[in-house]
Amino acid sequence: MCRVFRVSSSGYYAWARRGPSARALEDARLTARIRMYHAKSRGRYGAPNIHADLHDEGIRVGKKRVARLMKAEGLQGACFRKWVTTTVRDGDAQPSADLVQRQFSANAPNRLRVADSTYIPTWAGFLFLAVVLDGFSRRIVGWAMAEHLRTELVLSALNMALGQRRAKGVVHHSDHGTQYTSIAFGLRCQEAKVRPSIGSVGDAYDNAMCESFFATLERELLARRRFETKAQARMAIFEFIEGWYNPVRRHTRLGRISPIEFERRHSMHGEHAVTHRPARSVARQALRAQPVDNRL
Repeated sequence: MCRVFRVSSSGYYAWARRGPSARALEDARLTARIRMYHAKSRGRYGAPNIHADLHDEGIRVGKKRVARLMKAEGLQGACFRKWVTTTVRDGDAQPSADLVQRQFSANAPNRLRVADSTYIPTWAGFLFLAVVLDGFSRRIVGWAMAEHLRTELVLSALNMALGQRRAKGVVHHSDHGTQYTSIAFGLRCQEAKVRPSIGSVGDAYDNAMCESFFATLERELLARRRFETKAQARMAIFEFIEGWYNPVRRHTRLGRISPIEFERRHSMHGEHAVTHRPARSVARQALRAQPVDNRL
């Protein structure tokens, strides 16, 4: 073998007796931490967010090194799958004006909220989910689940948002779904001094922020689990929103911190304490909500 590979026999024996290098030992230590953070995220995080976790721990390491070690261990983040829309428009309804005009940005909480609904498949049938998302921190401030997609569902999500944050004059943006153009929904907004806003017809760009959350939900939970009962789905959705997405999950748009942490820093130090990443174009933001194969 030494003759074939043109190495000396003494060099081979020296290599065989030599212990792991300092680089190899450090890779082993990093790999252990990477496995821990990957398991902590329940397999949802890819290299960028794992790198952020290591940085917060005080470990200085490059993103490419983290990606290399994750690849060697067979670890990867959650990926997108196909998503289905549930919007049904009422042709006779008189929708509210579009007060957002695709400007999905706010300089403080309780200025802009976006809302949408989707379905959760289970072996026992569909469970429907409606959410209300704060445009400043991307925090889910209102949500509701039901076995139907009637107006009561979106009203429950709206009422939860109002119960947590009674902010007058907040813009509540949604699509042209019949639930959001109903008389009952309009009267509740008028009573709570909420300004309803509805985007253009058949345009995913006008609700890209909520579509992005649903894509995250699909990628990090629904694509990885199958629910036998609707009760199992309810518990999983509750844990995902209140136990993971709002308080823990790192959001790229927020500088890789969680929505609750983003709001906490804003409340403590004002607008100079937090900065959003530069806004993407509307088209690119909407495309991120579409099914693509990509790591977090």
